[in-house]
Amino acid sequence: MKQQLNIVVNGEPRELFIEPKTLLVQVIREHLGLTGTHQACDSSSCAACTVVVDGMAVKSCSILALQVNGREVLTVEGLAQGPNLHPIQQAFIDNWAFQCGFCTSGQIMATKALLDENPDPTREEVQAQLDGHLCRCTGYNMINEAVRDAAKRIKAQKETANSEKGAK
Repeated sequence: MKQQLNIVVNGEPRELFIEPKTLLVQVIREHLGLTGTHQACDSSSCAACTVVVDGMAVKSCSILALQVNGREVLTVEGLAQGPNLHPIQQAFIDNWAFQCGFCTSGQIMATKALLDENPDPTREEVQAQLDGHLCRCTGYNMINEAVRDAAKRIKAQKETANSEKGAK
């Protein structure tokens, strides 16, 4: 018997009726058509399916959708502002922190959760956050550099916004 699921995805309230055994990754990909969240290993060991739920990085293949009822979910599609990429997305591009890109959305979402909590992480803190994110193509050093570059970009963006507010 289907149950009602009310969640906010990328800022948009959604009401769905789903089977109780439906995983969050299935809701995101199959019910909402947001295919940036990838499902790869089916055992929660690769982290390609990572999304942000109420500010916390979560492997969406390891959680039932009904467990996030009433909560906010952010996927990689929710980061960009129109045609403008989020600083994290741009930093991954500029630092060559991906090749095939399959695992990239999960890494970007884990980075978003990290930088929201810790705006200036060390290399070790970045490594700890991305531990378990499997990438078969790209060097992890480039990914780490992209995360730290993104932190600088976000800081600069906030400083610019604050100085513009002060000038008004």
